Amino acid sequence: QVQLVESGGGLVQAGGSLRLSCAASGRTSSNYYMGWFRQAPGKEREFVAAISWIGGSSYYADSVKGRFTISRDNARNTVYLQMNSLKPEDTAVYYCAARIRRITIATPAGDMDYWGKGALVTVSS
Repeated sequence: QVQLVESGGGLVQAGGSLRLSCAASGRTSSNYYMGWFRQAPGKEREFVAAISWIGGSSYYADSVKGRFTISRDNARNTVYLQMNSLKPEDTAVYYCAARIRRITIATPAGDMDYWGKGALVTVSS
């Protein structure tokens, strides 16, 4: 079992920045891919970004490319999502996910092995 706990959500004005953290515990593995998904009210959960623990390969949704950066600290078993130039359409609950296999933009949310409980990000206009 892997436990994931998100933190860092909140309210920010458009153009501002936030950094989300995801702390992993339990049966952590350097082979896990870690990802961020988000779900806005009335919409399906969608891929945001993903990163491998080894090698640092990362993937981004087109809607956040150039504005969001995913990174990880292996020593702390923590993954981060730095979000800059935030827009009102970025408002959503952001979920951390872990998968033993690779996570890419094409990986369905339903294929994740573990989920956190989510962190709410609200961007005001």
